[in-house]
Amino acid sequence: MSERVDAVIVGAGVMGAMTAWRLALRGRSVVLLEQYALLHAHGSSHGQTRIMRVAYRDPNYTSLAGESLGLWRDLESASNEQLLEQSGQLDHGEPEVIDVIEAGLLRSGWAAQRLMPDAATERWPGMLFDRAVVFSPDGGRIFADRSVAAAIRTAEQLGVVAHDMTPVERIERTARGVRVHSASGSWDAGVVVLCAGPWLPELARDLVPLPPLTITQQQPVHFGIRPGFHFPSFVHHPGGTGPLGFGAYGLESPGEGVKVGIENTIREVTPATRTYEEDPVVTEAAREYAELWLPGADTSQHTSVTCLFTETADSHFVLERHGPIIICSPCSGHGFKFAPAIGERAARLALGDPSVPPLPSA
Repeated sequence: MSERVDAVIVGAGVMGAMTAWRLALRGRSVVLLEQYALLHAHGSSHGQTRIMRVAYRDPNYTSLAGESLGLWRDLESASNEQLLEQSGQLDHGEPEVIDVIEAGLLRSGWAAQRLMPDAATERWPGMLFDRAVVFSPDGGRIFADRSVAAAIRTAEQLGVVAHDMTPVERIERTARGVRVHSASGSWDAGVVVLCAGPWLPELARDLVPLPPLTITQQQPVHFGIRPGFHFPSFVHHPGGTGPLGFGAYGLESPGEGVKVGIENTIREVTPATRTYEEDPVVTEAAREYAELWLPGADTSQHTSVTCLFTETADSHFVLERHGPIIICSPCSGHGFKFAPAIGERAARLALGDPSVPPLPSA
């Protein structure tokens, strides 16, 4: 016997959690299914921190980040938790790239402070800076695990039923929408929202057309912080990347040190073939970067973590409705900051709203 609900959401990472929250706010009956334990470390949403930035070369992402900021504050109020810290964010590197970022911030009404590299190092002595620098005081960091937990908890308080350790075995279309099957039960719904990240190709391959997707294993590395130093969130643009590309990123992560990610150290995998083991080549690349650019980092101390990115060819996002099935991923490795706004759009799509604004695209 199947239970009837308004919507089933598959995947309780940040996108699924936010979509559940936004649907529950509208009084809809929602079931949220997760194949692992809630807040697991197998996908893309786990970890202490993520960068929050409104600074993008693409003005559509700057606009989406602004929309997300308001919704982050709404979730903070509803959950009584600090989820976002606007401690500022830096972009530095190729002058032409920094020019575009600065102009986009100012054109959109955001503050931007241009700095010479030496002046930036005087202000943030734990870092050295490349050629051109712009500081965005509206950026900062998001507390990732805390945010996913807050969204799920707030959604449950509004009536969402979350089932962990419940992998979806099959989804079938019905006359009234869909039926979602798991080993522990089935649910009939008008719509299913697939927020399954790297598991999306396997889950949706016979249901809807998908764009080409690449799943990669990432390995950010945390280094110790020398006494007296602190780090803002930063993105380094050495040049030669596309409008959504970068060379390296980093931020201070409480209790972990300074987190460093290098773009060219990724490895293509599947959820079945990924490993959780530290790759010494990736660690060494991060160490070399930190020793060159982050004098405040203690590279004799490090820890690392792996995660999965699910990326489109152009690094944009996928949010589409195909009849009763909504695809709400992948987010190409830079979606966490936008999750409340994407969850809001997914909820509106689930309700059949024809006026949902599209996400940025090529």
